[in-house]
Order: sequence, then C-alpha cells, then structure tokens
Amino acid sequence: MVAEPSNVSGVRDRATVLDCAIDRLDMRQTLDRCREIIEAGDFVQQVSINAAKLVSLRHDHELRQVINRCGLVNADGQSVVWASRLLKDPLPERVAGIDLMFGLMEMAERESYGVYILGAREEVLRTALDKLRCTYPRLHIVGSWNGYFSEHESSQVVEAIRRAKADILFVAMSSPRKERWLGAYGQSLGVPFVMGVGGSIDIVAGVTRRAPRLWQKLGIEWLYRLMQEPRRMLRRYLITNTQFSVLVARGLFARRSTNG
Repeated sequence: MVAEPSNVSGVRDRATVLDCAIDRLDMRQTLDRCREIIEAGDFVQQVSINAAKLVSLRHDHELRQVINRCGLVNADGQSVVWASRLLKDPLPERVAGIDLMFGLMEMAERESYGVYILGAREEVLRTALDKLRCTYPRLHIVGSWNGYFSEHESSQVVEAIRRAKADILFVAMSSPRKERWLGAYGQSLGVPFVMGVGGSIDIVAGVTRRAPRLWQKLGIEWLYRLMQEPRRMLRRYLITNTQFSVLVARGLFARRSTNG
C-alpha cells in the first residue's frame, strides 16, 4: 500500500529547492514535529535531502513520488541550505539526519518510545546496538533486522516490525533503496514515525567516522568522507557536486530571467 502524507501539523511552511519541497524547520522544531507525529499515531515517513538526492530527483521519478508523499522533509546537506538562500527561498538551518537520529534516541529514552532498527550488516548492527544501550541505558529497543534481505523476504521483515509495535523505525540502508522500501511497505509496518538513516549505524558502531564539528559547520563533511573512502567516493562526489552546481546555477538564471 502506498503511504500517504500526514496532516499532523496542519499547514506546512515549506521552501522549494530545485523543485523539491522541504520543510522550513530547524532541529528543535523538527523534533517537536516528530513528537506530534508519534503521539498522533498516524504513519509518517521522514526523508533527509542532500545534494545527491536533488540530483537523482531529476531522473528518478519513482524516488520523486516517494519523497513527494513524505510527511516530513528535512535539509540534510549544508549545500541544500546554501542553495535555498541563493534561490531566495531560505531554509533556517541544516537538520543532519544523524543528529536528528540521536535527538530522537534521547526523546525515545525520555518518553519510553519503542525503537526498531532495520539495516546495516549483522555484525555492525550488533555492535551498534550494544553501544546504543550503553549510551541510552533506558532506551527501549524493541527489535532489529539487518539490511541484507532480499525482496521476497520483505514480508517477513514487515511482519517482524509489526509484531514489535515500535513507535520509531530507523532504516539504515542506502539510497534510494531505503526510500523505495519505505514507500512500498511503510504503511504496513504499524509504526507512526519512520526515518532513513543511511550509514549512521556504521558511525555508531565505529566502522566509519564522522567529520569533526568544524568540518560539519563548514559544510564539507563530504570531503572528510572522501578522504576516508577515496576510491569509492571520488567519482560519485565529483559528478554529483558538479551536477548540483549546474542545477543551482540554472535555477539562479531562471529566477533572474523571471524577475526581469
């Protein structure tokens, strides 16, 4: 069943960046909205938007449809925030997916919300769960499943999540797989709030490292990741960043032409 957007927060204030609608929320406001969603109990899928996703949306129509249905859309990349300001439809700040995940972990521990984690390799997932239990000793982790399952096993995964009766589901799979999987199965999970967290569980487990805070503030976390995995990331970042820059430049030109 296709997931439909929720109207939990009523009228939404949204910026449009390269034809993608993004909620004009800072971190505190995002966490407040997440609490509203969980308390309301209706299904909402959150998605974090970065430059790579904005580029992908130009040709991946299935991904665009999924994101258009998401009830909460945040700007994960600093480059997206900068682009929104250049295009005169400003977003307040970057809401990094990993920071939102940690904020939700703290909220879940405080409010006794049940958390389910789906994704990552089995050994990485086990290590991450152990570390999360140490960091958040009162966190109620109601279940987990690694990300290495086939499409025909999805029904088993869905049933396991349903039985766990979680309030929050974190999906640690790559894009666009996590968005498409949640778009296809999210409504069947019985979880009010679902969020894709990509490689965040690898960071929790210590498999990869996050950039220092200064690098984050400067918006060059991508460069830090490139330094860790140059062979795998060089071509991806080179192509994606170039395409994103071209799209922003076209957007600026179109805006100036329209405004005379």
